[in-house]
Amino acid sequence: MSEELLINITPQETRVAYVENGVLQEVHIERARKRGLVGNVYHGRVSRVLPGMQAAFLDVGLERTAFLHASDIAVTNGEPRDLEMNRSEPALITELLKEGDLVLAQVIKDPLGTKGARLTTQISIPSRYLVYMPGADHIGVSQKIEDEDERQRLKDCVKTGLADFDPGGYILRTVAEGVSEDAIHADMRFLQKLWDSLKVKVENNGDIELVHEDLPLVMRTMRDLVGTEFERVRIDSRETFHRVHKFATKFITDLEEKIEYYPGERPIFDIYGIEDEIQKALERKVELKSGGYLIIDQTEAMTTIDVNTGRFVGHRNLEETIFKTNLEATQSIVRQLRLRNLGGIIILDFIDMFDAEHRRQVLRALEKGLDRDHCKTQISEVSSLGLVEMTRKRTRESLEHVLCEACSVCQGRGTLKTAETVCFEILREILREARQFDAERMLVLASQEVVDLLLDEESTSVAELEDFIGKQIQFQVEAQYTQEQYDVVLL
Repeated sequence: MSEELLINITPQETRVAYVENGVLQEVHIERARKRGLVGNVYHGRVSRVLPGMQAAFLDVGLERTAFLHASDIAVTNGEPRDLEMNRSEPALITELLKEGDLVLAQVIKDPLGTKGARLTTQISIPSRYLVYMPGADHIGVSQKIEDEDERQRLKDCVKTGLADFDPGGYILRTVAEGVSEDAIHADMRFLQKLWDSLKVKVENNGDIELVHEDLPLVMRTMRDLVGTEFERVRIDSRETFHRVHKFATKFITDLEEKIEYYPGERPIFDIYGIEDEIQKALERKVELKSGGYLIIDQTEAMTTIDVNTGRFVGHRNLEETIFKTNLEATQSIVRQLRLRNLGGIIILDFIDMFDAEHRRQVLRALEKGLDRDHCKTQISEVSSLGLVEMTRKRTRESLEHVLCEACSVCQGRGTLKTAETVCFEILREILREARQFDAERMLVLASQEVVDLLLDEESTSVAELEDFIGKQIQFQVEAQYTQEQYDVVLL
């Protein structure tokens, strides 16, 4: 399988594209004015404690206060919480925090929509091969490392190095598979020095501040995504190329020769058709090669994906046509989830299948496709309504939220009231105001479409209303008004 990483750098933004067999699978975008916050560690002050929600809001110096749930609290004011570990019920938020407390916390979810960032006090600091958790005491290994002997070897490597460092837990990442004990210990020393520097920074400044900022997108990608399976990494910025090459020389030697500088005049994303794919990823409809299609609707509560046969009529029978469409749709769904970075609750509405074996195969194909997803996912069985419910861990904003904003005309609804509906609203409003206020005449300000309809098809209704209220009604077109906007002015 051919895998490439393409990195496009401009002063305003950084874009990273993951291409598999010539097809775009993931795209990550980071704007210079709006960098992601996930992984950042803040020293924040508790501004509100909400017992009813078992949560607190912290001022960490961001535009909106950040959210901290009781279940995400491991330490208070930098000290392990002094509570009974064997209690039958979880500790109450009022026992853990009070207003004015200073807390060291890490962002686990970026601000999404109207919600502030979500925090945890269970700090975790990643490096190339390890994730260090100062408040934990266990050693874990990535589930993607399946060989039991290798898992045990990696655990033993960490255990032999624990004597030289402060207490804490470690998780061995997937890329640690096969690396030497010296490399593991070097990572442990790096993480320990970093954690020591964070503690010193907090001690020297007892106020709200950003204590640790995660790496920028390019370096974060090299640390988290890149492995020996990549054929090459192409970068269109000479300065970034040198920085990444230096990083790889020090930390990822097996990738050093695969990093290339792209000097071409034609934009690197245009060569691979990535710009077109990004535009398609913002559309509601996704075409399938067979003629079927997906309809993807993203809302704040959940994302729904509807599968349709479209022009695909099959060759044998209806059940076979439905099965093949659903099977093809699973591959497209997996790609769209990654490409659009959709998270939270996702409802998949496959075409109803009566054959139990067909349902099993479609679910298995979906699970197999999601195995390559870097985000954690969970899938349920087909429900009684024929729906598949799944969740995908959401930490950063989706592609649509990064690149788009709600329509200023429809406010994100996707529909507008018809001109006829607005006409009838205006007529009712005129009648309401005529009964409530005493005016000689009334002036209606509305859009061109609405005024045209009132003076043409609804002119009889307007004349009858004038006779009924005994007042003259005038109309004026306001070019800046949308179809739903209008005002009734008393003169």
